[in-house]
Amino acid sequence: MSEPVHAPITITAFERSPDRGKGLARDMRVRWALEEVGQPYNVRLVSFGEMKEPAHLSLHPFGQIPTYEEGDLVLFESGAILFHIAERYQGLLPRDADARARAIMWIFAALNTIEPPIIDRGVTLMLERDESWYEQRLAAIDDRIRVRLGELSRRLGDADWLDGAFRAGDLMTVEVLRRLSGSGLLEEYPNLSAYVARAEARPAFKRAFAAQLAVFERSQKEGENDAD
Repeated sequence: MSEPVHAPITITAFERSPDRGKGLARDMRVRWALEEVGQPYNVRLVSFGEMKEPAHLSLHPFGQIPTYEEGDLVLFESGAILFHIAERYQGLLPRDADARARAIMWIFAALNTIEPPIIDRGVTLMLERDESWYEQRLAAIDDRIRVRLGELSRRLGDADWLDGAFRAGDLMTVEVLRRLSGSGLLEEYPNLSAYVARAEARPAFKRAFAAQLAVFERSQKEGENDAD
């Protein structure tokens, strides 16, 4: 039986990502998922100004990225997009119903339990450095992150992946953990550092990372040309 034919996929990403090509923007999660399931996709780059204009707001009411278009289907929120990709295409969810449920559970855990204090840390670093209570707040956030990392570390143990083979839950969990790059926190848990490195060594990750990095490098070159 032949595979069903799906409409072309288009996602949105930053025209000039603030992460400077580190692959931390949320379009990276979608790119990686599509690479894992072997689906080609188009990318429409949007500026920060365009994200707040009616055309983009019709796709994402909160004016963010990424969005996902596939025929008449329009999605926003990286978790929902990953879930859809994993459901529609083979490779990121197991066939066994119980294992499938556990993989989906880890998507939610990554977004709802592990990521919030990591996002708080990023906001504090970006916006609150000049506040008198900055150091105290950062230390408190780091302690909250360590609690979650310790719990995750114990659960992972010496396994390669969270529940047998690499699944959608691993993809999202690794994407969340990668946001700690440069903080030194992840290195306190060697099995988690190895877990992230193992995922980053996957060919699909490398292709997705290279694609988003190329956007940054092109924007840098264009910026240099504009300055001439």
